[in-house]
Amino acid sequence: MSPKITVELLRQLRQAMRNTKYIAEPIQAYIVPSGDAHQSENLAPCDCRREFICGFNGSAGTAIVTEKHAAMWTDGRYFLQASQQMDNNWTLMKMGLKETLSQEDWLISVLPENSTVGVDPWIIAADQWKNMSKALAGAGHSLVAVQDNLIDAIWMDRPTRPSTQLLTLGLGFTGLTWQDKMTALRSKMAERKISWFVATALDEIAWLFNLRGSDIEYDPVFFAYAIVGMNTIRLFLDIKRLAVPTVREHLQLDTPSKAELSVQTAPYESVFTELQAVCASLGPKEKVWISDKASCALTQVIPKAHRTLIPYTPLCLAKAVKNATEIQGMKMAHIKDAVALCELFAWLEKEIPKGTVTEISAADKAEELRSQQKDFVGLSFPSISSVGPNGAIIHYKPLPETNRTLSLNEIYLLDSGAQYIDGTTDVTRTMHFGSPSAYEKETFTYVLKGHIAVSAAIFPNGTKGHLLDSFARQALWESGLDYLHGTGHGVGCFLNVHEGPCGISYKTFADEPLEAGMIVSDEPGYYEDGLFGIRIENVVLVVPAKPKYNYRNKGSLTFEPLTLVPIQAKMVNTDLLTQKERDWVNEYHRQCRETIGAELDRQGRKEALDWLIRETQPIA
Repeated sequence: MSPKITVELLRQLRQAMRNTKYIAEPIQAYIVPSGDAHQSENLAPCDCRREFICGFNGSAGTAIVTEKHAAMWTDGRYFLQASQQMDNNWTLMKMGLKETLSQEDWLISVLPENSTVGVDPWIIAADQWKNMSKALAGAGHSLVAVQDNLIDAIWMDRPTRPSTQLLTLGLGFTGLTWQDKMTALRSKMAERKISWFVATALDEIAWLFNLRGSDIEYDPVFFAYAIVGMNTIRLFLDIKRLAVPTVREHLQLDTPSKAELSVQTAPYESVFTELQAVCASLGPKEKVWISDKASCALTQVIPKAHRTLIPYTPLCLAKAVKNATEIQGMKMAHIKDAVALCELFAWLEKEIPKGTVTEISAADKAEELRSQQKDFVGLSFPSISSVGPNGAIIHYKPLPETNRTLSLNEIYLLDSGAQYIDGTTDVTRTMHFGSPSAYEKETFTYVLKGHIAVSAAIFPNGTKGHLLDSFARQALWESGLDYLHGTGHGVGCFLNVHEGPCGISYKTFADEPLEAGMIVSDEPGYYEDGLFGIRIENVVLVVPAKPKYNYRNKGSLTFEPLTLVPIQAKMVNTDLLTQKERDWVNEYHRQCRETIGAELDRQGRKEALDWLIRETQPIA
């Protein structure tokens, strides 16, 4: 992987930082966050500004450029990747390590006195702005909004913003009409005496209106904003998209049933002036709800006296708890996904000895097999198909120059998933197609023990995910091992594969209490740099549990696996498992055999069925 050469780009950016065509006064530092105006994790090509300036294309990172320095902050998933993708004009700031300065502290350490730091207010979240502004002001510097994005100013061939065709989802997929969701949202607003709600997260808008798009690769969303009042609904998007009769009918644009459910549409770009108009007519006691992760630009339109910032919007919370229809859809999607993966692993077993299968061709084969399943839309993220040392790169994506051949002597890790109209999948399996070493089996078994500890955990209602994170690490910790990523994330239903507000992580920020109907991943791992990576990931559903007692009538919860793909027994040192853990593996494999076996049989996929039966034999 050769780094991007950034000498000329940095020269142009530093010139723009002094150019009064773009800014009133020269600035001494410019911040390039990784998000878009909606704080999306995945980006449309036109929003990949941080990648454009420094070369690093991971999902999380912030670049800061001063007159003399250029630095980029990212987390443990991306240390290796970032160091390979950036040239020596850049300093990699490894977040989470004790010695790494925060962005604010670093700026304070390198800037001359009374410096001005600029950022595009549309792509920095209001909460980040507030923290950064306060820290800089404390050291005599100021944070200013630069309305013209300076990266856009020097990015000559910047792609245009996508505007893909919208897909309408019926009741059979959503379980609730968009009108039902709107009414529920308004009752939440009424409870809190809120007059207006501004929706900025793309997955929340897609969920609310039961619409999907493909503006961002892997995420079935579309660029839009919504402003909801007690009697009005305003949807801001590229108006050309509304020419399609099915979309007009779905939103009842020509024949609204009730006045308060009439959707007014306006161009995407007009949200700023429309929100200004709403705020200009607010009564003295009226409040406007907006996420604290919304862009600083929109947040600051709302006068402070009327602004109510919330960490999780009512849409975010409602979307996280799946209804019966969505749960059924997710189960169906995971069955189809397992069929494709059983076929893939049966095929790999046959083909790997020929020495012709590479990381890229294996990932392509997985996509091809998934695409044969009903209602397949696309992948839910770029497949992490990694052999041997590449497996130690947590978010590795095979490229022609890094592409290794699968063999009988190295571990193969595949973390992949798909979008089907009825659900979203994300599964990781780690396999050895020859004879794993004792150490590989030992570490794999510690990871499996952690996976089981989370999956089988019974915990009180109201427990937050971060309390379960150490369950996944206990076996690794006892041997002095660990991994540098969270244990689980929320998963959307034919939406983003990474979804808030719940998760299982040692980082306590993304953390609402788990409740029945939420869907999260369970994915502990272990990585040995330069040798191999191990991860075992299932998507699991939070369900009520019935332990012997019910302390203070709180009720209990546990997890039910939705992913039903065998865990390779060859990689397990069964002596390290307790009887309870062996029973869990056998019961899990029985479910795989029954549910996926029936579907493989129905689809007439005999080789994959034979493989499944072999791989799910009880372990002694």
